[in-house]
Amino acid sequence: MDRARLAEFLRTRREALQPEDVGLPRGQRRRRTGGLRREEVAALSDMSTDYYSRIEQQRGPHPSEQMLAAIARGLRLSLEERDHLFRLGGYPTPQRVRRNDHINPGMMRIFDGLGEAAAQVVSDLGETLRQTRLAGALLGDETGHTGLARSLHYRWFTDPDARRHYVEDDHPAHSRLFASDLHRAYTRDGKDSRAGDIVEALLARSPEFADLWRAHPVPGPYCAPKRIQHPQVGLLELHCQVLLDPDHSQSLQVFTATPGSESHEKLRLLSVIAGQEL
Repeated sequence: MDRARLAEFLRTRREALQPEDVGLPRGQRRRRTGGLRREEVAALSDMSTDYYSRIEQQRGPHPSEQMLAAIARGLRLSLEERDHLFRLGGYPTPQRVRRNDHINPGMMRIFDGLGEAAAQVVSDLGETLRQTRLAGALLGDETGHTGLARSLHYRWFTDPDARRHYVEDDHPAHSRLFASDLHRAYTRDGKDSRAGDIVEALLARSPEFADLWRAHPVPGPYCAPKRIQHPQVGLLELHCQVLLDPDHSQSLQVFTATPGSESHEKLRLLSVIAGQEL
């Protein structure tokens, strides 16, 4: 681990960012630094200000790979910059094959501007990497799962609770969509991939998935209109707009309702409820 160069690298990247670059208000107080403050980077990285500050001050513990990955996301580093950060931290660079938790900086900039919308960044295997507050209120927190269960596609066929937000009549269509997504990823990446691990586990556990898999499902619309059954506000009929990352490994999903509709009012009410709970 090269503490001095690690600290210098983090400083240069922090000072190159402005609050508006990461969806933060500039505020009225005069800023002594030209870029972000340390406490702002710490908040964006989901860690304490003291922990992050000690890294920049060349003291404290050796940061783990998980902590470096969180800082890379907080500083909106490119993949090349993230790899450099890992090397400075004394770790091999993370593999870039299809289990990638690092969100493209351009995607993050768009996400940062959607703070009041129901939006989330999802991998092509159904792994939710980031959610706005309203998306979490609408669909539940989908970022805290581990192992194969990080994938909604896996949970859909193995955990009945994964279907509770969706109208029962729509379950077969969702099943076909998730199976076709996995079929596409498996065909592209092969059996020795994360997609291969999920498929192998589902074939062993879910007769429903096995039947769909044998039919060689072909993907349809990636994010068709959805009916969400919410426990607090009831049924919402939503449209889902999707922005694909250039390599199609991640997508930004934004859920909206037709202005003036009952679902639009319910979505606004849910935003108020989520703010009160926060």
